[in-house]
Amino acid sequence: MEETVKWGIPIFTYNKKNILGIAAFKSYVGIWFYEGALLADKEKVLVNAQEGKTKRMRQWRFTAEEQIPVATVKAYMKEAMRISGQAATAPVDKQSMKLEIPQELEQALQQNPAAAQLFQELAPSHRREYANYVREAKQLTTRIRRAEKSITFIFEKKRLYENYS
Repeated sequence: MEETVKWGIPIFTYNKKNILGIAAFKSYVGIWFYEGALLADKEKVLVNAQEGKTKRMRQWRFTAEEQIPVATVKAYMKEAMRISGQAATAPVDKQSMKLEIPQELEQALQQNPAAAQLFQELAPSHRREYANYVREAKQLTTRIRRAEKSITFIFEKKRLYENYS
């Protein structure tokens, strides 16, 4: 594996595919396996850190250095490397594929027909990014602000997260 830094944390790749990442938090250190849902997980240690959001990524948390079973971690890493070369797939959640435009984004698009036209020309996955970005905000003011920001990005004919790369 090769070590790189992406998103401010060490990421280990194999054949140019992300295999795992490591990050430290106040209460634990986590190892993220990008294809963790496809691992056998014989020790039943992997958790989905963002239930309902991440599909394949799984995390293994440690709160003390003594907890880290080096041989087992290596076995999980080797399996993750092996899986990365296969065309394995996780089950597709059809419900999450459905495009539901939040009211705030819908209103912003109605107020700007040119943006609405450009939005319809985007790929479904790109429209879903914008919809989820607005929907995930907890406060109404934040959802409105994100909808307005989305209109600006839509005019640039970019995916939402291209603006952050």
